[in-house]
Amino acid sequence: MKIYFIGQKGIPAIYGGVERHVEELATRLAKEGNEVFVYVRNHYTPKELQEYNGVKLIHLPTIKTKHLDAFIHSFLATLDVLRRKADVIHYHAIGPSSFLWIPKLLKRNSKIVSTFHSDNRDHQKWNYWVKKYFTLAAYISVRWPDKSIAVSNYQKKEAEQEFKGKLEYIPNGVPAFEAVKPDLISRNWGLLGNDYILAVSRLIKPKGLHTLIEAYASLKNTDKKLVIVGDASDTDSYGYVKDLKTLAGDNKNIIFTGNQTGQALVEFYSNAYLFVQPSEAEGLSIALLEAMSYGKAVIASDIEPNIEAIADIGLNFKNKDVADLSQKLQYLLDQPELIEIMAGKLKERAKTEYNWDNIVKKTLTLYNSISKEQARKVYKFGLSQFR
Repeated sequence: MKIYFIGQKGIPAIYGGVERHVEELATRLAKEGNEVFVYVRNHYTPKELQEYNGVKLIHLPTIKTKHLDAFIHSFLATLDVLRRKADVIHYHAIGPSSFLWIPKLLKRNSKIVSTFHSDNRDHQKWNYWVKKYFTLAAYISVRWPDKSIAVSNYQKKEAEQEFKGKLEYIPNGVPAFEAVKPDLISRNWGLLGNDYILAVSRLIKPKGLHTLIEAYASLKNTDKKLVIVGDASDTDSYGYVKDLKTLAGDNKNIIFTGNQTGQALVEFYSNAYLFVQPSEAEGLSIALLEAMSYGKAVIASDIEPNIEAIADIGLNFKNKDVADLSQKLQYLLDQPELIEIMAGKLKERAKTEYNWDNIVKKTLTLYNSISKEQARKVYKFGLSQFR
């Protein structure tokens, strides 16, 4: 089967939940004997890298700004895939999915699939007109593909209710990680293990890191440091990064590491005392699932996808509430025995509920469930139902 992925920045993943999702899915599909192609952006994936773990990479240019990066790259990828033999064209995220109607109309023998990762309309960085565009894109993502996927049950329910379409639930996944001892993080940041609270995220406002920094700063008694792994994802988020560092001030116990991959990231996860997910909006956070797989206790904002991920095992705090997060942090800092119990249960939940091998099987089953007749069927926009 020839499978093309459109919408992600690229692989291997440097940052971004969509990118990690596509990397894990694409490489596993390739190992299953499929011919897999991933469209990548030149500013994200090195131009000289043409193949990664059996996946062929197709480089296309774009303009790296908040409004144009994904839009231009996804449009060019859509035009490019029209000239290729494709059994499946799989779009990721609702913005890029706004173009899937083009191959749906012009490549009638290709199966068109879309994954609804997160609702971009929840992100404060977008203006009114961009949010209206995302509403149209979300409608297309749900109503026009041969199959639409939601990565959380909450998203499935909300999107089906709003757009009167049908989505299949196939969650984000996470590998089974094994913890390692600190080495790089000791040499580069002075971390010894079990001596820091961890957050891993793009540094953009919807991720809620300002709430975490304020909550940490208000703690009355702790010797644990706060480590924030990640960086700006586009030129427009550099200002927010500056604001975060201003908020942290001269507190030497708040450490910004920038983007980390490979061994350093493994060590950060492995040796954290506690993981915090303060996002104001998410689809289903892969960073959160990775923390669970490493066997870390979790405090997460009480948005529905986070509640779904950690069930009744981890702790939730009221979204955007500094005082509540500070209280929950202090509680777990004072309860090391509870940390160990919670960590073990979350690791087991990640293993059973978010297993990548199962997710790949479900995805292949979904691809194969699309008949030739269904792939040829062209839908009407039905804009009278669009809201």
